[in-house]
Amino acid sequence: MIEKLEYLLDSLATAVIVIDDKLRICYANLSAQSVLELSDNQLVGFPVSQFISHDSLSLDRLGAALKSHEGFSDSEILLAFCDGRHILADVTVTCFERNNSEGLSIEVKAIDQQKRISQESQQWAQQQAARELVRGLAHEIKNPLGGIRGAAQLLEKQLHSFELEEFTQVIIEQSDRLSNLVDRLLGPNSPPNFQWCNIHQVLEKIRTLVQLDSAYNIEIQRDYDPSIPDMKIDQDMLQQAVLNMVRNSVQVLSEQTYPGEILIKSRIKRQLTIHGVKHPLVAQIKVIDNGPGIPEEIKDTLFYPMVTGKSNGTGLGLSIAQTLIDHHRGKIDVESWPGHTEFKIYLPIDKKESTS
Repeated sequence: MIEKLEYLLDSLATAVIVIDDKLRICYANLSAQSVLELSDNQLVGFPVSQFISHDSLSLDRLGAALKSHEGFSDSEILLAFCDGRHILADVTVTCFERNNSEGLSIEVKAIDQQKRISQESQQWAQQQAARELVRGLAHEIKNPLGGIRGAAQLLEKQLHSFELEEFTQVIIEQSDRLSNLVDRLLGPNSPPNFQWCNIHQVLEKIRTLVQLDSAYNIEIQRDYDPSIPDMKIDQDMLQQAVLNMVRNSVQVLSEQTYPGEILIKSRIKRQLTIHGVKHPLVAQIKVIDNGPGIPEEIKDTLFYPMVTGKSNGTGLGLSIAQTLIDHHRGKIDVESWPGHTEFKIYLPIDKKESTS
């Protein structure tokens, strides 16, 4: 009977963890082993606190449930594991009593995938609408700016007073400044120049550029996947996109009192859907820092133009990065919590046609 019960539990997509009255793991089905990324032998007999952070699933609350014999349910919990991973999950805790012993059954249903797809679709539509709005406004601003600058230049020729010419110079300089800002809002105005190359060459250029800046005492580490094949990309566009993210991390870390660390990491992902299109192979580039995290109030609008969490930021770097990655049919995701921010770029890997 017990074997049949375990067989049924192992067939569930929901992770099930059974703990005793000492909060030690008695059983974990296959889904739970997959979520925790540990085998049954590595889990059974060990305290649940050894694997799941106290902050995300309160041990005090589990202890209270045992005493009161009342379970509880929570939706959309950011479940933190002690190895640093996070998942979004619905959690249900149920009390039980068997053979004069008490325990708890913890059901964990990961909802990262469906929530991420839903959020991605919604945010993509919002970003596209915001981008079109900004483009329309930028064009409307740029046309009169040219007229203002030209009028100031004509007026300057008619003036014979150095003091008055200073005012026309201010008009010209400020018009140029606004024109440059509008150009940045519009993004790149040239089509991509796609060529086959190794993305790690691009990442190494970025690492070298940042390390040469001795103004910041920030350690930049790398963890590359050598199995990623050559990809058809615009090297300048990809370099600018990743560099914007690395510089964003550098600026945030430079304001902290503790040592700053940035990790540039590459991996291959399989069968990944990007903007509704499923790709067999995708290159993932991560820029990870140990900064304070992204403020909660700007997380959902982080890639919108003029949105920034920095006092001296323009809010254009990530917006431009998003546009550049869009040219590659890719996407950018971000995960952040205090002490950890992770930007993830996904780029489809096309099959290189044989030239023979």
